[in-house]
Amino acid sequence: MEFRNWNFQLLLVLLVGFAACKEEAVLVPKPRIYPKVIYPEKAYEPLEIEDCPFTMEVPKYFQYIKDKDQNAVEKKHNCWFDLYCQELNSYIHLSYLPFSSRKEFDKLIGDAFEMADKHNIKASYRNELKITKPEEQVHGLIFEIDGPVATPLQFFMTDSTRHFIRGSLYFKSSVNRDSIAPVYDFHKLDVGKMVESFEWR
Repeated sequence: MEFRNWNFQLLLVLLVGFAACKEEAVLVPKPRIYPKVIYPEKAYEPLEIEDCPFTMEVPKYFQYIKDKDQNAVEKKHNCWFDLYCQELNSYIHLSYLPFSSRKEFDKLIGDAFEMADKHNIKASYRNELKITKPEEQVHGLIFEIDGPVATPLQFFMTDSTRHFIRGSLYFKSSVNRDSIAPVYDFHKLDVGKMVESFEWR
């Protein structure tokens, strides 16, 4: 009886020993995954608005929404609007401002830089791309802002004599650059097409 008990104890010790010697599994973090994004098909159409002295091609999946939230000073400007993309929960805000003096022009340029500079606290990087279309009298800048900022892409265009337009890309969700990167790249192409086809009337 004692022999059997000793055998059982030996077997138990060996099993515990084998279990203790078993190589521990290496824990590997799961890769980040994001919801699958279904992109609308790239297709563009001319945008011509009666109150706006310009034309350009915009994606067909953008919905034109006139800006109704302007303050008393801004209400005199009828060419403020959003281009909303419901599929990607994003929009591009555009505001046109005419000017008639060098002082007004300098202020508009200063305001555009100030709006981009507001993101410097959170931004990790900023790139400025020149817009130069001398034949169409279109000049300006595109600001690409990296980091958790509200508007990762801003731009302005002007003829330097009387027309000025400013645009900003927004997402109707918290902006994490890593998670929105594919959607951002998708809309960056849209902005590029808008700038490329832009003409004053």
